[in-house]
Amino acid sequence: MVTEFASYWALILGGSSGLGLASARKLAAHGMNICIVHRNTRVELTDIQQQFEEIRSLGVQLLTFNTDVLNIEKRAEILQQLQEAMGTGRIRCLLHSIARGNLKALPDLQADDFNTTIGHMAVSLYEWSADILNRQLFAADARILSFTSDGSYKAMAHYAAVSAAKAALESITRSIALEFAPHGVRANCIRAGVTDTASLRKIPGSEALLDYSRKRNPFGQLTTPEDVANVVYLMCRDEAAWINGAIIPVDGGTHIH
Repeated sequence: MVTEFASYWALILGGSSGLGLASARKLAAHGMNICIVHRNTRVELTDIQQQFEEIRSLGVQLLTFNTDVLNIEKRAEILQQLQEAMGTGRIRCLLHSIARGNLKALPDLQADDFNTTIGHMAVSLYEWSADILNRQLFAADARILSFTSDGSYKAMAHYAAVSAAKAALESITRSIALEFAPHGVRANCIRAGVTDTASLRKIPGSEALLDYSRKRNPFGQLTTPEDVANVVYLMCRDEAAWINGAIIPVDGGTHIH
């Protein structure tokens, strides 16, 4: 078993599918223990539990919690249980992979749609980061990573609430990078290329978006969850310690034209 990250933990918000799950697998394969907070229905849990068992088979500890990331009481319970499980270990990586937002045409959006989307996909990053910091659960050289998208600066149909959330996520990340640095915390966003995930399939016109993205990409390919997970792993290595407050494109060069 690889023990590169022995005694370290990754806390992944939204780790039951897509980019979050792929990142959990990658980090676990390099010896990092994993705690996943996710939100899924009973129907979905059978397949998800199988995915979780595959992570455990890599020889790491895995804690999972099926709950709402915005629930303050649940967050406190999770962090208490995680602290007990870690012992002298600490959180090397807080990974934010929440994809819970409203995909409605702009005239149909209500204020609550914006509030719910921004709360889950942006503000939750700050709330968890601050709580972990206050409890002194971060490692001496910790990494906060989150997934953003082109929607943070581009207008896309039916994407207004998520666009607002992604812009807020990037802004919060920059502030964390500045103000948490004295505590040894680095914070960065990964701007993943278009990836064929369940979350993307919920976007109206996703097939056309996938086709367009393949044509724009210099390699003629889509980004895969594993491509993104590889960068999450790289950002957790000691050598990435001087990267802070950045928006890192992981799209094979799609963004250059």
